[in-house]
Amino acid sequence: MSKESIDTVQSPMGAVSPVGEASHQLRLVHPRSEVHRLGAKTMVVGRKPDPKGLTVEHGTVSRRHVELRRKPDGSYTVDELGSRNGSRLNGRRLTPGAAQPLTPGDVLRTGDVIWVMEATLSERSAPSVSREAIFGRTPAMVRLRAEVAQAAHDPSPVLLIGETGTGKEYAAREIHRLSGREGPFVAINCAALSPQLVESQLFGHRKGAFTGADTHHDGLFRAADGGTLFLDEVGELPLSMQPKLLRVLQEREVLPVGATRAVPVDVRVVSATLRDLARQAEAGSFRLDLYARLSPWEVRIPALRERRGDLVAWFERLTAAWFEAREREHETPALGADDLERLLLHDWPDNLRGLDRVVHRLCSGGGLELPRRSGPPERSSGEHAAASAPESRPAKPSAEELAAVLEANDGSIRATAKHYQRDRRQIYRWLEQYGLKGE
Repeated sequence: MSKESIDTVQSPMGAVSPVGEASHQLRLVHPRSEVHRLGAKTMVVGRKPDPKGLTVEHGTVSRRHVELRRKPDGSYTVDELGSRNGSRLNGRRLTPGAAQPLTPGDVLRTGDVIWVMEATLSERSAPSVSREAIFGRTPAMVRLRAEVAQAAHDPSPVLLIGETGTGKEYAAREIHRLSGREGPFVAINCAALSPQLVESQLFGHRKGAFTGADTHHDGLFRAADGGTLFLDEVGELPLSMQPKLLRVLQEREVLPVGATRAVPVDVRVVSATLRDLARQAEAGSFRLDLYARLSPWEVRIPALRERRGDLVAWFERLTAAWFEAREREHETPALGADDLERLLLHDWPDNLRGLDRVVHRLCSGGGLELPRRSGPPERSSGEHAAASAPESRPAKPSAEELAAVLEANDGSIRATAKHYQRDRRQIYRWLEQYGLKGE
């Protein structure tokens, strides 16, 4: 089996095909990383399948292990062929003679060899986009890089949509880098803005404009002049503040609190949200005209469970970063097929943040403990992995978990309380118990 390059995959017959051709592929994620294009006919996977089969040299794989069959509608099924060590699909054992649908996002295990089913894309990857900033080789990330490259060179605002921990700020920074704007990149979490001072924080104020305004303050828009202002969690912006932001976007000028004359600004706004702003606009909790102004470009950041083929690579990447930050020799935690299968099938409600906490625990000498789900996952198309029932709200966190959530929300008690679906007084009690502090 040949190694994967950035923009090609290896077909079972040995011919290299460009990713741009529409098809399906199996991504081998354990014990090594490879990609194999699926053909249009029946194909057997095993150690010695047949001349047109997919050969897997591994001691736990039988001579003829599973059969993949393409149906007339272009979908696939997988059938166990009575192998010695058996096969599992999304954690469930396959029964010989009972073919099961195999769809993008599914995790297939043959013995101790683990695969992820993927649908390839019609688009080609964007070479100008940094693969360090937007990391991953799965089709979902190829698509994301193409969309980032397309949006970056246009001056219009961009709205990034994705769950917590998916890497929205990394995408925003890459959009700024590719835009060619010479000004700074300024980021702010709207959930952390003070409801009483949000206008001053965004647009600035004049000395004496209100009690405590002892000096002039430029505000975030003027701080980002000539560059990009990243409004994270823009859906948390108070409704009373939204028409003022809309005016700034339309007129390209800000009116500091206490001032009588507007100040011109040259700022490109990139915003991000985990909320459905279109639905909020229909419900009246977010202005429809502001949503339209923020989203000429709308880019969706895929959840970790939608790019499972990249999860093992992310695990290795975060592990290396953990040791590098502590100036220690890199020691990748030993994980077997069972552990990796658990990682791949987890829903990852906090996405990369949750995986990073798992890495921290493992590298610190703890066991493999997956984060609890904070709510029902939004399943990707074709995804039907078994999962435990969700809790109504997150359980009491450990000190380490609470500190991580607090840090992710820039120390905001309000945003942290929202994350845990608790009253702010409960968050303060937890902080006191653990000796932690918030803003």
